[in-house]
Amino acid sequence: MSSTHSTNTSDLCKALLYPGSVALVGASDDTKKTGGRPQQFLRRAGFAGKVYPINPNRAQVQGEQAWPSLAALPEVPDTVFVLSSTDTVVDTVRECARLGVKLVVILASGFSETGPEGAAREEELRQIARETGIRLLGPSSLGVVNPSNGLMLTANAAFAEPDMPSGNVFVASHSGSMIGALVSRGKARGVGFAGLVSVGSEVDLSVGEICMATLDDPKIEGYVLFLESLHHGDKLKAFAREAAKRGKPVVAYKLGRSSAAAEMSATHTGALAGEDDIADAFLKDLGVVRVEMLETLFEVMPLAKKLPLARKSASKRVGVVTTTGGGAAMVVDQLGIRDVTVESVSPETLAKLQAADIPGTAGRVLDLTLAGTKYEVMKKALDILLEASEFDLVVAVVGSSARFNPDLAVKPIIDSANHDKPLLAMLVPDAPNALAQLTEAQIPCFRTPEACADAIASVFARRQPGQDATAGQVADTHSLKESDAYALLDQLNVPHAPAATFAMDAAPTDLPFAYPVVAKVCSAQIPHKTEVGGVVLGIQNAEQLAQAFGTLKKNLAERAPDIACNEVLVQPMRRGLTEVLVGYRVDVDAGPIIMLAAGGIWAEVMKDRSIRLAPVSVDVAREMIGEVRMLQTVAGLRGTKKGDLEALAQTIANLSQLAVRPDLKVSEAEVNPLMVMPEGEGVLAVDALILQA
Repeated sequence: MSSTHSTNTSDLCKALLYPGSVALVGASDDTKKTGGRPQQFLRRAGFAGKVYPINPNRAQVQGEQAWPSLAALPEVPDTVFVLSSTDTVVDTVRECARLGVKLVVILASGFSETGPEGAAREEELRQIARETGIRLLGPSSLGVVNPSNGLMLTANAAFAEPDMPSGNVFVASHSGSMIGALVSRGKARGVGFAGLVSVGSEVDLSVGEICMATLDDPKIEGYVLFLESLHHGDKLKAFAREAAKRGKPVVAYKLGRSSAAAEMSATHTGALAGEDDIADAFLKDLGVVRVEMLETLFEVMPLAKKLPLARKSASKRVGVVTTTGGGAAMVVDQLGIRDVTVESVSPETLAKLQAADIPGTAGRVLDLTLAGTKYEVMKKALDILLEASEFDLVVAVVGSSARFNPDLAVKPIIDSANHDKPLLAMLVPDAPNALAQLTEAQIPCFRTPEACADAIASVFARRQPGQDATAGQVADTHSLKESDAYALLDQLNVPHAPAATFAMDAAPTDLPFAYPVVAKVCSAQIPHKTEVGGVVLGIQNAEQLAQAFGTLKKNLAERAPDIACNEVLVQPMRRGLTEVLVGYRVDVDAGPIIMLAAGGIWAEVMKDRSIRLAPVSVDVAREMIGEVRMLQTVAGLRGTKKGDLEALAQTIANLSQLAVRPDLKVSEAEVNPLMVMPEGEGVLAVDALILQA
């Protein structure tokens, strides 16, 4: 939390979810209007706290005493919901701050999204929050809901639905309308809620800070986030790390999978690491389960609880048992698309199945066919599969019996719920009663193979949070000339080819290394040397080197006449088995990231890359190498020559240490290309671009 904010996390949680009194500024007597809904919802839900309708034009609102202003109230309310028009919001917030209100929820829109005038209003709100310590939720917030105490402080029409289920899942959403949609979906699946917050524009309170404030609430066992951006990523990062420590799973659905690339900068890393790629790495590296499908949001929560982050297996091995071959094949297909392996039954497990007289066939899946619709057959099969060491989790795919005779194949699944190994169910027919029974038993259960596979792959994909970064945004950066970039790489133990610099008018006759060499212009003002003809390759002797110096001088005069450059960098020509790009940058929302990508012409064509939050360990760097498909060509497969991938892993880890070196003031660093030499010969940077304050 900002140091200017006086409200601590427990006070914030109380104001959000457990206020003793709320005031409704702009309350309407017409329950069909937006301004009339919150009061009606609060009363219908049995909110036990005090409700103060504020309306200067009416003595009563919805049959209750109304008050002309906040100042006229007999007490200072804990929370104020501003339902009045946009032009009244700033003055109302000022009044709330003067009175000592802890939290103001702002429904109105019409701020920064509308242009300069709205942006000025938003900045006024931000300034009031900074100066007074009052906390603001919104603008464009549809409110806060806590079913356990009847707090229906919302203008969302979806909450007119009665019997709001209370539970242990907390929802925070950028989109106000989505909290209503999520409630209806959760209710249909028997999922109850410990709270729902429409965050809106995050002028002050953000998703991360709100969730952080609720972590000590014992009623909350898990979180569902609907994200439109990663703004205030530092707050979201802090919350996710703390939630992972406490074993409270976080599931997120984030918009923006389309290719809205991050703003280009001087390096290729910004183009290759698109906005959503960074968001994906950000969430997964913080232990968040990022799902692809909206339907999976609530279906995945029991699995995320059953397979805690600390126990996550790197092997991702799934066993499938089924009463319907076609249904199981759909699950296998969807898992395969997501790179999750469906393991065959091992000979040892098959022997146990045969000894137990389990009928059916055991190939990629254990297909019990109609025999699996008998309780004792399915139960014995599950007992054996759940003990089998070749599986990290087991999926039971049930056919038509799930709808008409759930006691036959569904009940044995429920009776196996207490096993340490996760057990999931996918029901092929529409079987709402069976789904309800499975949900009540806290068995992860799914209506579609796509959602089933999405849940499994998403839970496996999350990663234990690593070391947190200390380096942040750096303003007013400039690129270093290549020789200075190599000096900085030396501080990070990133190996590079030998280099020597000379005045452009004084080509050397002797070099400290052998020919052939490359000559490059060396200037901080020319980050991309090839664009100005600033590179000459394959120089074989001193005579050609002198000619190269002349060529570089001529090219600069023609293509960059306004840039003063009188230095040439000379390096020996080196060739590796392959080349890669290793890039570091500080993203405005996600913070420091590290990227490994295929180098050369394939870098931007194939987008074959792996991204993590920085810094990373050598072990994580090895995982990144395994994710870049091009590097499989130098992994020693089928007798091919093996590259020094261990040296590459160490170099990735070393460069990522920029994330914990704020003293170096680097916003971006890119080694491209980095030559991967044969095993035992290391890696070698032959070009580097660094942006530093």
